[in-house]
Amino acid sequence: MSMLKVEGLKKSFGSTTVLKGIDFDLAKGEVLSIIGSSGSGKTTLLRCLNFLETADSGTITVDGNVIFDDNTHKLKDAEIRERRLRFGLVFQSFNLFPQYTALKNVSLALELKLPKMSKSEKKAELLKIENKCKELLDSVGLSDKYDFYPCQLSGGQCQRVAIARALALSPDILCFDEPTSALDPELTGEVLRVIKELKNSDRTMIIVTHEMEFAKNVSDKVMFMSDGVIEEIGTPEEIFENPKSNRLQEFLKKPTF
Repeated sequence: MSMLKVEGLKKSFGSTTVLKGIDFDLAKGEVLSIIGSSGSGKTTLLRCLNFLETADSGTITVDGNVIFDDNTHKLKDAEIRERRLRFGLVFQSFNLFPQYTALKNVSLALELKLPKMSKSEKKAELLKIENKCKELLDSVGLSDKYDFYPCQLSGGQCQRVAIARALALSPDILCFDEPTSALDPELTGEVLRVIKELKNSDRTMIIVTHEMEFAKNVSDKVMFMSDGVIEEIGTPEEIFENPKSNRLQEFLKKPTF
């Protein structure tokens, strides 16, 4: 059974159709990298998967459960929040809360999810959350930065805090939207190393990236999007060493990649 199955996903903004019918599936533990030129629909696809945008049609199935179907009723806010938890999203611009420490940025969502309970019970639960979030920061190499604020961290460190925050809610699928686009080459390496380590822990991931070497080395599948469709999808070897479509061949010739 696929961890993720997407069928016939379409999305338009006014008269502009951005996704024209997207179909793919992803097994548990697989890493999918999505490549393509700006405007090809990559980020819109991620936003639809994460319910930051609502697709116009199609279905999204996670671990055998249909979480989006255009034939069902309009989802309420609580239903959207619940289904959004199936995915974790790391943004290209970090989106950390500047008024909170690294540890608080990671723990906040878990704290807000706590139900009503006695003071002693809440204290115990908060301690569990703190320990879990410290472990997550440890896992991304920030064991000495718990009490640092975003303004005191480098861009690479901020992005690693954002990765830890996304992991805190234990999503089925972890998504990255150009996670290194705002970083210089040295800091890019920091973040890419963390993502490679996550692959080794058998996490299911979708990565929108412009880092072709990274996509080649870390992915199980690579998807090339162009003009709102999947122009080509396959293994890294198929995509980078034996591209079939003219659009993909031209894309891979671009000097910026």
